[in-house]
Amino acid sequence: MSSQVSIFDTTLRDGTQGEGISLSVEDKLKIAQKLDQLGVHYIEGGWPGSNSKDIEFFRRAKELKLTQAKISAFGSTRRKDTRAEADPNLNRLVEAGVPVASIFGKSWDFHVHTAIQTTLEENLAMIFDSVQYLKSKGMEVIYLGEHFFDGYKNNPEYALQTIRHAEAAGADWIVLCDTNGGSLPGEVSDIVATVCRTVKAPVGIHAHNDCELGVANSLAAVQAGARQVQGTLNGLGERCGNANLCSVIPNLQLKLNYRCISDEQLQQLTPVARYVSEIANVVMPVNQPFVGAAAFAHKGGIHVSAIMKHPKTYEHITPELVGNKQRVLVSELAGQSNLMVKAQELNLDLSKQHTQTRDIIEKIKELEHQGYSFEGADASLELLLRRAFQDIEEAFTVESFKLLVEKSVGNAVASEAIVKLKVHGETVYTVAEGNGPVNALDNALRKALVQFYPDIKQMHLTDYKVRVLDEKDATAAKVRVLIETTDFQNTWSTVGVSENVVEASWEALVDSIHYALIGKMHVETDAKQEPQLGIVNH
Repeated sequence: MSSQVSIFDTTLRDGTQGEGISLSVEDKLKIAQKLDQLGVHYIEGGWPGSNSKDIEFFRRAKELKLTQAKISAFGSTRRKDTRAEADPNLNRLVEAGVPVASIFGKSWDFHVHTAIQTTLEENLAMIFDSVQYLKSKGMEVIYLGEHFFDGYKNNPEYALQTIRHAEAAGADWIVLCDTNGGSLPGEVSDIVATVCRTVKAPVGIHAHNDCELGVANSLAAVQAGARQVQGTLNGLGERCGNANLCSVIPNLQLKLNYRCISDEQLQQLTPVARYVSEIANVVMPVNQPFVGAAAFAHKGGIHVSAIMKHPKTYEHITPELVGNKQRVLVSELAGQSNLMVKAQELNLDLSKQHTQTRDIIEKIKELEHQGYSFEGADASLELLLRRAFQDIEEAFTVESFKLLVEKSVGNAVASEAIVKLKVHGETVYTVAEGNGPVNALDNALRKALVQFYPDIKQMHLTDYKVRVLDEKDATAAKVRVLIETTDFQNTWSTVGVSENVVEASWEALVDSIHYALIGKMHVETDAKQEPQLGIVNH
């Protein structure tokens, strides 16, 4: 491999500036631990001069048992016309008790005159004094040239002067920031190459994604000589986000042959990316490169037929290198190849010549025509295939359900569900209330089954989506309900379709519990064999 590239993660600072992102101190500590396991070299924890939450994070971060990453505190150069040792923000960086400080200063003369309203000479002194002061306190200092590329394009000599002053004061790293995210890869490459010839200190890149070029600009900078990349997991950040480290790291390591993290750590990229997404309570784009659920998903029959012969036909890398996996989607576009691959995953013996194989493909296509979608409901698809090709014992059968929804003046809406099931030949009636009809049905169904299957108490719904399939029918329109369920270890999704949202929800609920219970029954009765149906981690 070629040169080492240091990874500087700013998810906990720059990432939290993204719209809708709010992390508690506990959240930040958990993510920091995961980032260390991933192998990043620096974790920027926040700005101790800006809020009490970040101050508490730095206090508690000292208790983290990190194996590789250094915690960095973020701040700015001293204020104009103030001594560095008297500047409160700089002193808070020192008081944070971490080994690294990353401080930004102005590179763009326009910003010097307009934003901080001082002279170009005073700005240079602010940079020098701040870096020198932090170095005198024994800290590693990463100097961030804010708006460097815009500044260089407007006044190259002054922009270079700013980083020369940072280097002269002892900065360990000179990081060039495309703060507005408006630069192009060719510009970044040329400017970084010039900087690398100008300073002896190692150079880094901090790119934003306003032109969807955060990753491209980061790669261009490394190829031009930069040896540190700053970014966030899943590209979180202000406006359009930061350079996405989930794409930067594998591109550098697998495509450009740089060393970033170990191969074993790279295999944790997908799980860590999804963990951060869950903690931040944001939906990770399904088509996100490398780590998205659809990054290695195949739907078209011709594509699937080809990857059965060799995955390289439609996959640019082996998914497992980044902790992801290949998925074959079965839908109205599917051919026999899709179904064959899915059958192999489930240890089902299907033949292309088998009449049932053609029949089930036609059934799936007909169901999708009715509004079902199995791409996001693998558990429902698995049940469909099991029932078509195996003689499986049903955990329970539904005989009927009833709902009572009542609204009286001055009181909230009350929902009550009555379900009638047959379990092991025994008829079970159960009544339960809920904060809505679907919740009441869910409660009644679980209440009826928990006496037979106690582990059902570990299951709970994590997502519930309703989509209107034909809006022109207004309130009479057919709807599709997707339900995601977890047992704290695995997650699975099921689907239901009906003109009645309650019936569609019931169908998805029943499938969800069937999926888990049938799998458990199979494991318990035939522990020596490969489980024919188990909860799959989707």
